[in-house]
This record gives sequence, C-alpha cells and structure tokens, in this order.
Amino acid sequence: MQAWQVHENGEPSEVMRLQDVERPAPGDGQVLLKVRAANINFPDALLCRGHYQIRPPLPFTPGLEICGETEDGRRVIANPALPYGGLAEYALADARALLPAPESLDDAEAAALHIGYQTGWFGLHRRAGLEAGETLLVHAAAGGVGSAAVQLGKAAGATVIGVVGGADKAAVARDLGCDVVIDRRAEDVIAAVKEATGGRGADVIYDPVGGDAYTQSTKVVAFEGRIVVVGFASGSVPSPALNHALVKNYSILGLHWGLYNTRNPGLIQHCHEQLTELAARGAIKPLVSERVALDGAAQAVQRVADGVTTGRVAVVLEHGAAV
Repeated sequence: MQAWQVHENGEPSEVMRLQDVERPAPGDGQVLLKVRAANINFPDALLCRGHYQIRPPLPFTPGLEICGETEDGRRVIANPALPYGGLAEYALADARALLPAPESLDDAEAAALHIGYQTGWFGLHRRAGLEAGETLLVHAAAGGVGSAAVQLGKAAGATVIGVVGGADKAAVARDLGCDVVIDRRAEDVIAAVKEATGGRGADVIYDPVGGDAYTQSTKVVAFEGRIVVVGFASGSVPSPALNHALVKNYSILGLHWGLYNTRNPGLIQHCHEQLTELAARGAIKPLVSERVALDGAAQAVQRVADGVTTGRVAVVLEHGAAV
C-alpha cells in the first residue's frame, strides 16, 4: 500500500515521503481500516516537527482522524493508532473507539467531524456551560477548529463574534454564521469587541491560538466570563496573570479533549450522538475548503502548518469516493 512516512523531524513538505510499505497488521484490540478520507489537523504538522505531546517512533505516518471502511463495509470515524496514521491507504484503529459516520455527511466531511467538533462541544458545553443568549467570541474563526466552534455556538443559540486574519477569512466567517466579524489585521480587536457588546464583553471566549489572542481575551471577557484554552497555534504559550482573573472575576478553563478517551470514553460517544443529530438537521456541517488526492497530502499539511487555509483540508482516496 501507499503511505506517507516521516523519517526525520522537520517541516512537513520536506520530511514527508510517499512510499510503498507493507499493510499494517492489527494488534490486540485493533482493526484494519481502509481509509476513505483523512482530515488534516495542525497537530499533524507538530508531529512532523517533533513538537507534539505524542512522539511516535520514526518512521511514522501522520493523520489523526479519518473516515474509514471496515472489512464488512461499514463507514466509520476513527483516530488512527500511531505510528500507522491516516495519510495512507490503510490505517489501524482501536476497535472499541470506532464511531459510525453520519449518513448526512460525505467522507471528507465525516473525517472532519471528529476532533475539531468534539473539542468544540466539550469546550463550549462541558467546560464553559455556554447558554442560549450569551455572547461567544471565537479566535481564528475561519480555521478548522474555530469554524466548528462558530457553528456549535450558533446551534446553541449564542451570539457569535469571530476574529480572523484577513479579508478572505472574514468572508468565510460571515458565511459560517458569525454575527460580528473582526479582522485583527485591520481593526483593534479589543475596541471592536467592546463596541459590539456595549462594553460588556464576551461571556465565553474560545481560544485555539494563544499568544496575543489570549491577552486580548483577558481584556474583553465579561463578568463571570469563561476563557476556554484549547491550543496554541500561534506558537506562543501565554502565562496567565491570576491576579487579573481574580480582580475581573473570570475563569480560565483548559481543555485536553484526548483525556476523555481514557478518563470518560462514554462522553465521547454521547458527544458524537449529539453531533450526528446536529449534522442530520443541518445545524452543523464541516467546512471542507480543499479536497486533495493522497499524493498532495504533504503540501496540504504544510499549508495547514503555515496558517493559510480556511476550514478543513481533506485527503480523499480514490477508493473512498464521497457518498
């Protein structure tokens, strides 16, 4: 079979190689899946660079979420078991963790439903307790993680403010349903949020960026507001001033979605059922901005790493035509 392999750490476009390799053999409790589509995540770039919290042995195949097909023909969503990731014709996954792919989504959309939307659902509902009528601020609202949070926020009845970088991404955020869109390259984010909220600020802030975005969040979070920290795409990990959180009376909430797989896997299934229902009635639909063939995966991972993409980029395999 063909699979992308990383033999040394570095930039994805430089260290990913498409090779013919042996089809992996399932271990105890694992299942072999035919990859129909693989969604590219920013952590795939971190894996290539050797900067991710998990460091699989070299060589490994990136690809953290897929829509795959079981031997009996079922379409499923899975997180491949590294080092046999999803940017390949076949991948391995934990048999107990397979989730049914929603019939309302094609292969690329189904592959993109899992990590970003589960993170958004857990962050907004489980951690922040977002309620209808509240104001949600989403950083990087046109990106893969942010776009999921925007849709989930709207589905929950929140007023959504999206922060983006550039006019093209602003247009995407508006199409996603943001009530207010702020271009951080052309506007003062803090002033714009205060104007949009009448000076009150945002009740919930969803931050996959870190760095300056987090600093802005602390200045526009409302009384009893909640800042949900889900990642550091900027590359800068902020150091929160806890005296500021005390004085302004807001909460800083961390979210490591992967922990639920071991600490409370039943919630993963419950969340998937909620997401499937939302997808069935059209309340959410992954924004797949690009669909590339397997041989275009390395450049696609690099584009995600460089922050020039919107929504999700999916690798669609020929034997995995959309339903």
